[in-house]
Formats: sequence, C-alpha cells, structure tokens
Amino acid sequence: MCTLHANSAREAVTKMCTLPVLAGENVGSRFVVPTVAGSIDVVIHIALERDGVRRVREIVAVPGRVEGDIIEVADIFTSRDGRLVRADGFPPHVDRFERAGYDIAALLAQGD
Repeated sequence: MCTLHANSAREAVTKMCTLPVLAGENVGSRFVVPTVAGSIDVVIHIALERDGVRRVREIVAVPGRVEGDIIEVADIFTSRDGRLVRADGFPPHVDRFERAGYDIAALLAQGD
C-alpha cells in the first residue's frame, strides 16, 4: 500500500512506472512496467473537493496485462454526477482477496 500524488488512477499507474526509471540507466521501463503491472491489484484515486473534503473519485483494477509500455486498467467504480457508481471492471487475483477473508463478488454486488 502506498500514497502517490496524481490527477487520476491511470496517471498514478503511469507515475509508478516512470519514477523508478528516473533512478538511472540501470533501471529501465522493460523491467519496471511489467513489475508494476504484476504487483498492483487496485488503485484508488481520492481527490480534494472544493469544499475541502476528500472523496473517492475512482477505483480501477490492474489486471496485469501490458500492451507496449501501457498497463491496462479496468474501471471498478467511476464518478458520475458527483456520485461513485459501479463500472464493469473486476479486481484481478480474486484468490488473494479470498485468502484475506473477502468475497469480492458479494462486496461489489452490494453497490448494485
């Protein structure tokens, strides 16, 4: 778990791939991009609203697939008209959540 400043969940994934490359020539995107794609399951974007309250703006899944140097993400929840609504995405590695005692399908169905 970590905190990263970004304007969206997708931008956060991009930053996770870009920042290590700045360390020098010994760390390249051919190593970093697949490592990030395989290490992150879910990204939650929280924004500071005009009223000073922080709100969840979007939640995306990172299924681990890479196309070129772009990591695929799938929307789990997105903001519409100021509300967080369920999208079509689903977190990868459901078995990891089950081992921790979470039934992802049931939890996501609660929002329907």
